[in-house]
This record gives sequence, structure tokens and C-alpha cells, in this order.
Amino acid sequence: MRVITEFDPWKSRICTCPRKYSFNPYTGCAHHCIYCYSTYIPDFYRLRQKKMLLPRLERDLRTLPENALISMSNSSDPYPPVEKELELTRKAVEMISERNLRLLVVTKSDTVVRDADILERMRSAVSVTITTLSSETASVLEPDAPAPYKRIRALRKIKNSGIPAILRLDPVIPSINDHEIEKLLEKASFVDHVVSSTLKLRGDSYRRMIAAFPELKEKLREMYFREGEKLGNSWYMKKEIRKKILQRVAEKCEELEISYGFCREGLFFKSRSCDGSHLIQ
Repeated sequence: MRVITEFDPWKSRICTCPRKYSFNPYTGCAHHCIYCYSTYIPDFYRLRQKKMLLPRLERDLRTLPENALISMSNSSDPYPPVEKELELTRKAVEMISERNLRLLVVTKSDTVVRDADILERMRSAVSVTITTLSSETASVLEPDAPAPYKRIRALRKIKNSGIPAILRLDPVIPSINDHEIEKLLEKASFVDHVVSSTLKLRGDSYRRMIAAFPELKEKLREMYFREGEKLGNSWYMKKEIRKKILQRVAEKCEELEISYGFCREGLFFKSRSCDGSHLIQ
């Protein structure tokens, strides 16, 4: 079984990602984000090591075309707490660097800074997800992820190491963190790129959201299941609302002179890539 596969977000007709490959060093995720779209995977909240990860990675790397772009990770965070001891991700990054391939790291963890010594000498960029500046809100949305201030600090360290730094402002959730858009962007105004997206719901994530925010039960039901639309396996707010929300991201990024893109939204943006991979030479 391969550990590197072609990135294929459910063959979504509104995905704007460039051709890239997906690599998840771990199975499952330890952050327990209540809005997570990957929990359709059985037992997703239980983190597991992949068997024979490094030998399988070495095999798969030999099959990739020259200049291939690897995105790590698109579902399981590559820097769970146990990574500090196991260093599986660090070893994997080292192996990828030896092949001179391009690497886009996507994480919610400040542990990524530990590997800056490898990332700064290879073709890479680091994308850190920050949904809110409020530690209280984050403790509900992402109960086992590092606090927002740690992620801001990690992004700045990545930037100072000469590695392209990307803020992933995702997901934007009406009545929970949409009021923070401009403030969060100002706080991270040093980044090279911003990628943003609105909340997409599935049945299980909706149940977790209304359990945590019962006062939003009717509003979310109205915005998604009555007035919204289903694209693939996820429910979206109607396009007009999503466009209005993300226009604020666009306007603030243009004011701050930061490039930006939108993830699986079907909306126009000026940047050469949605995910920031254009920053990797």
C-alpha cells in the first residue's frame, strides 16, 4: 500500500489546487477539531503510527516525477504531540529533502518549528492553520491543538528562518470566528500568503458543532441544510454568503499586500495558487 498518493479531494469540481501528492505520516489525528471533515474515516480521532512508514515512503519517493509537489498533511496533522518523541515526520522530511522534491507542510502545531533546520535548506513552505485568536474559542473548536498564540509565534519563526510562511484561515464559521477576520489577518500580516475557506458541514460535524454551540443549531440548519447547497459529500452555505465573507479576507489581504487564495469555494482569487505552493521555487 502506498503512503504517497495523488491529491484528489473527492474529485471536487471547485477544487483549484495544482497537481500535487498527498502524504500523511500518521493515521487519524490528535487535535480533535469538532469541525473536522475527515471524521468519516473510521476511528479518525485515534492517532496511529503507520506500519513500515519509512521503508514505504522511500519506495514511493522513487516513483515520483521530477519537481513533484508533496502536501503534508491533508487530513492527519503531521505534528501530533507524540511526534516530539517519535520523530517520524522529521525523518520523513529529511528523506523528502534528499530527493530535492517540493514540500508544502500543513499543520496546526508549533512543533513544526523544530524542523526548520531541514525545511530551510529544501524547497518548502509551511502553512499553519489558525481559526481564532481566542484561546477560549479554540479550546472548544480545537480542544487538543496548540493555543493560537503558539501558532502565530511558530509562523513568525518559520518566516524568520527564510521559509515561505502561509496562514490558513480555515474554516471561517458564522457567529463564531467571522468577526475576527480582519484582526487575525493584521496579527499575521508578516506572512507570505493566506488561504481561507468557509465551514463545510457533514452530518457528524454538524452534530458536534451544535453540541458545542447549541444556540447555533437553528442558524446552522437554516444556512446549510435549508438555504445552502450540497457539493460532493459536504454542505455549503449559499454562494452569495460565502462570497461576502471571503471578500473581507480578499480586501484585508490586498490592504496588507499579501497574496491570498480560497480553498474549495469556486470563487475568483488573484494568486497563482490557492494553497500557497507557488511560493516554493
